[in-house]
Amino acid sequence: MRIATWNVNSILPRLPRVLDFLEKTAPDVLCLQELKNTTEKFPAAEVEALGYEVAAYGLGQWNGVGIVSRVGLSDVVRGLPDEPSFDGAAEARAIGATCGGVRVWSVYVPNGREPDNPHYAYKLEWLESLRSLAASELSSGGPFAVLGDFNVAPTDADVWDITLFAESTHVTPPEREALARLRKLGLTDVFPRPLKYDHPFTYWDYRGGNFPNNKGMRIDLVYGNEAFTSAVTDSYVDRDARKGKLPSDHAPIVVDLTL
Repeated sequence: MRIATWNVNSILPRLPRVLDFLEKTAPDVLCLQELKNTTEKFPAAEVEALGYEVAAYGLGQWNGVGIVSRVGLSDVVRGLPDEPSFDGAAEARAIGATCGGVRVWSVYVPNGREPDNPHYAYKLEWLESLRSLAASELSSGGPFAVLGDFNVAPTDADVWDITLFAESTHVTPPEREALARLRKLGLTDVFPRPLKYDHPFTYWDYRGGNFPNNKGMRIDLVYGNEAFTSAVTDSYVDRDARKGKLPSDHAPIVVDLTL
């Protein structure tokens, strides 16, 4: 079984790339983030034409998550239980489904903006809601994984130059502690191998030649329980998907399992 996760940074302009990825990489399940459209406007017909079922969750021009699967797609849940809102509005940041016997959640964690911004407090509240959701899901005992853009670099090695992030989100102790609490439930970071360089970054800003100079971050993560991680045979960052015309600023993570 092959499961992938990818922040596509707007599904409509990136649709040709997504379809190409589905055809060439052939994941059984693909978790998507930052769709930037509504559920109704997700290009389901094009994806379904390749043999995939689609579950999408979008509320407008920002955020949005989805799961596409060719091994079944059931028990779909949109949003986290007791999920916090921001400025009184709900945001489409999480969707769960069971695919081929594996329970997966595609998540797009809030950015946080700056540590003194209200969005940062919202981010920490949102991560706590995610922890509660994971605790509930783990009680089933079956293969389970949370995949997506966590907007947190777990360690200093997961940013290209930690000295440049001293006053920034993504690396603050409270954010990292929130990830640690999530892992302590019984989840393990499925650490991917890089296809180039010595560390598997997953995000590179569009500006300043960051991608060709490998000035990146590892903020896209796969956290799985023991039933999931014990079945992993390979995991890698598909850096090639970040190349070329009109790429996302993120690269997909691909995980192979024997279940």
